[in-house]
Amino acid sequence: MKMDLVKVSFDHFQILRAIGKGSFGKKRDSRKMYAMKYTNKQKCIERDEVRNVLRELQVMQRLEHPFLVNLWFSFQDEEDLFMVVDLLLGGDLRFHLQQNVGFKEQTIKLYICELALALDYLQRSHIIHRDIKPDNILLDEHGHVHITDFNVATVLKGSETASSMAGTKPYMAPEMFRSFVDGGAGYSYAVDWWALGVTAYELLHGSRPFEIRSSTAAAEVLHIIHGQHVRFSSVCSGAMLDLIRSLLTRDPASRPSCLSDVQASPYLLDVDWDAVLQKSVPPGFVPHKGRLNCDPTFELEEMILESRPLHKKKKRLAKSRNKRSNPLVRSSRSRKHALALRTDATKPERSSSSRHVTRKFMAEMVIFDS
Repeated sequence: MKMDLVKVSFDHFQILRAIGKGSFGKKRDSRKMYAMKYTNKQKCIERDEVRNVLRELQVMQRLEHPFLVNLWFSFQDEEDLFMVVDLLLGGDLRFHLQQNVGFKEQTIKLYICELALALDYLQRSHIIHRDIKPDNILLDEHGHVHITDFNVATVLKGSETASSMAGTKPYMAPEMFRSFVDGGAGYSYAVDWWALGVTAYELLHGSRPFEIRSSTAAAEVLHIIHGQHVRFSSVCSGAMLDLIRSLLTRDPASRPSCLSDVQASPYLLDVDWDAVLQKSVPPGFVPHKGRLNCDPTFELEEMILESRPLHKKKKRLAKSRNKRSNPLVRSSRSRKHALALRTDATKPERSSSSRHVTRKFMAEMVIFDS
């Protein structure tokens, strides 16, 4: 993707409020709103999170798709690293599962199609996400899905495979554990399609197909996956169950592992894929507008953890700079500024004219003032 780079900084953004506070009912004006994720650089170093933060940034800079959370700006200042992404206020699928939303079959079918298009795009970009799960699938205000959280994604070159353990155990494919336990042949894009199968099963049944926890040892996970019979309820059509069952095939060579494999499923033969890509197919579930589509306890915890909110940052930095003769970072060797990026202060100009809060990143709603 060809991009023109435009210099931007924190001063280009108007901070509206912390995400999770106030009403979502009205937009302030016609300007585009974003979610600004930010993390303290020194804390990244102390928590040994530099590699994952940089990985997420570098991967997201390559991507733009209707069913991803897209990165629009990235920059840094003396204290923080900033990523400005799509603002998605519909909540993640984990929240809606916890709210006992009963997703209808047609809704899940559309989710599968939209996610399949996103995975196909990632695959064509040589990227394995490695952490597809309800927590990392956000809804926009209309109910369409968007994949987020690329901090454990990896890029494959040519025919190479990956071998490291990464992701969330209940959603990780058996070949990932096999590679770790006995040094198997590694794994490739098929692991994301397995995770799609686990996610679809959970949306349909309200529980996961295998009794696996984050504390379950890798060898035990393999024993569970290969020894436990997956139970399917009769709450949906047999054709849908067949599709999910195929995505949960233990052997990656026999598992659907690309878009054409999934499109060949009898269950999806009636799908207008162009309409899905254009978001012309209305979702069966639309998040509530005007209310918080996330756990307020989690939001409060995140805001309490952040002792220096963004709306006070401009005044604080201005005072700090006035006290120094040189406002620039003087020592490039200082560990405090180890997150200096070659992509610092850039805006990718997209060809077309979220909420996402992690424990590494805080997030605020912002407007870009060009």
